[in-house]
Amino acid sequence: MARDREFHCDTQEALLEDYLNRELSAGDRGRDVEHIEKCPACRAALEQAAMSVRLLRLRERSPDPGPSFARSVITRIRAAENERIALRANFWQPFVSFGWRFAATATLALVVLISYNVGWHRAQPDMVAARRTVDIFAPEPARVPVTGDEVLMMVADNGYERH
Repeated sequence: MARDREFHCDTQEALLEDYLNRELSAGDRGRDVEHIEKCPACRAALEQAAMSVRLLRLRERSPDPGPSFARSVITRIRAAENERIALRANFWQPFVSFGWRFAATATLALVVLISYNVGWHRAQPDMVAARRTVDIFAPEPARVPVTGDEVLMMVADNGYERH
């Protein structure tokens, strides 16, 4: 029941201006008067609306803004939006610039390290081999034969002779 009353009060509040301007039909007006007499919230809203209407009637009418009013308002809104976007871009610009510099420096450092690593292995094959430790108890690592003679020697060493 309270929900029906809230809905009815919301409906009444929307019709207050029509009620004050006497633009409602006789049936609607009678129903509204009955509700307003019973509901203190709607009665208070009616008093506030009546006060607003009286204040608006005291004020002289403003001149017609003309046909270009909407266009000028939209132009101002767009200008304000563009200014807001520019301010936001100016705020983040130092961070973006720092980010690009950091990315460029990291890329350059990576290229230098990779170049140094590749050049080091080409220029110093003996030093790389000398750094490897030799385990005397480990079997000799298998080596891929390069020539046909090495293949024959490998077969002879392993005892895979054909009979």
